[in-house]
Amino acid sequence: MTAFTIVWFGQVVSLVGTAMTGFALTLWVYRATGLATALSMVAFFNFAPMIIMSPIAGVLVDRWNRKWTMALSDLASGVGTLAVLILVAGGRLQVWHLYVVGALTAVFQSFQWPAYSAAISMMVPKAQYQRASGMISMAESGSGIAAPILAGALIGMVGFERLWVIFAIDLVTFVIALSTLVAVAIPNPPTTAPEKGESLLSQSTFGFRYIWQHRPLFNLQMMFFASNLLASLCVTILPAMILARTGNNASVLATVQSASAVGGVIGGAALTAWGGPKRKVDGVLLGMVFASLFGTVALGLGRSLLIWAVGGFMSMVFLPMLNGSNQAIWQSKVPPSLQGRVFSVRLIIAQVTVPLAMLASGPLADKSFGPAMMPGGSLAPLFGWLTGVGPGAGISVMFVWAGLAGALVGAGGYLVPSIRNVEKVIPDHDTATA
Repeated sequence: MTAFTIVWFGQVVSLVGTAMTGFALTLWVYRATGLATALSMVAFFNFAPMIIMSPIAGVLVDRWNRKWTMALSDLASGVGTLAVLILVAGGRLQVWHLYVVGALTAVFQSFQWPAYSAAISMMVPKAQYQRASGMISMAESGSGIAAPILAGALIGMVGFERLWVIFAIDLVTFVIALSTLVAVAIPNPPTTAPEKGESLLSQSTFGFRYIWQHRPLFNLQMMFFASNLLASLCVTILPAMILARTGNNASVLATVQSASAVGGVIGGAALTAWGGPKRKVDGVLLGMVFASLFGTVALGLGRSLLIWAVGGFMSMVFLPMLNGSNQAIWQSKVPPSLQGRVFSVRLIIAQVTVPLAMLASGPLADKSFGPAMMPGGSLAPLFGWLTGVGPGAGISVMFVWAGLAGALVGAGGYLVPSIRNVEKVIPDHDTATA
């Protein structure tokens, strides 16, 4: 796992810079607009193009060198950060600029995830798939521990007028990540030649056909379809809830985000050391239940830093087991030469609802739940005793109901035999007989 560990280290460094940039832009957008809708729109433009491009990206990932595909994605992200840096330094940054830069960057990021996932399948032994996923979760979450605090401290020192300093740091971390990627060898699986006359569009539908023909895998991914819809209604506007309920206290938001990241690191470290449950599907379903109940619901019920921090921690500590177990199932079942196409479609199935939820979450918070949970609002008599009333209380109600529904989705998976027994009914790709 030496080559994987080197690439992983580069990603750790880069993710710290990216998380600092994300935190700084969140504060800048909310400070400029005061609206949850603005935050959800930024998130939408950073995500939707990736979903749209994924089928074609998957085909090209299976054709191209996966190492250089990942490098291209990283380079594009760096160019996007440079563009924002120039706008900030010139005092010309507007919210719509973030929509454009986010959308262009997302197009290239559509190649990153299938290429990275498929590369891991070639770099790491099958028995270590869950541990590798645990390390990735540690990297993703670890970046969130110090990044909000560092970004908040830097903003306090240089002010929003010199926000470009944070983007400059992010660019340095991109260079480090790109250097580690270039330094290692990443093997490519044998490529499957397209049938004569088969168009790129036709090849892009291969992943859909493959997953539909392996129905238990499709059913498993539909669990994520529902779970991600519910989670995305809330996660995008979490900063708006905390800032609204604390009078725009950036320190509280930074602490909650750092506590969430600590949970992700601990969960990832536990998965790395443990290797995950023997029945990986248990890690998926129980992870959904626990993250929803002890994380999302707790965040909605919170009215203080302590409860929010605990809720954030609990929402993240189970995610490495959930995502790592699911990733290991797919890496074991799908041949590496097909993973680019299949994994890109898998991403679509799981997250096609996320952009819609992002678009809906802001207006729901600003126009519906928010006013309804103000003193004298229509929902205040029903839920005021649970979440309180006033600014941010409407988003709290959204969190509570989404968390309860998410727990029901996870528990319901045990009632579907094809999901409960997916590891038995679908053979591993290296043991399947012709």
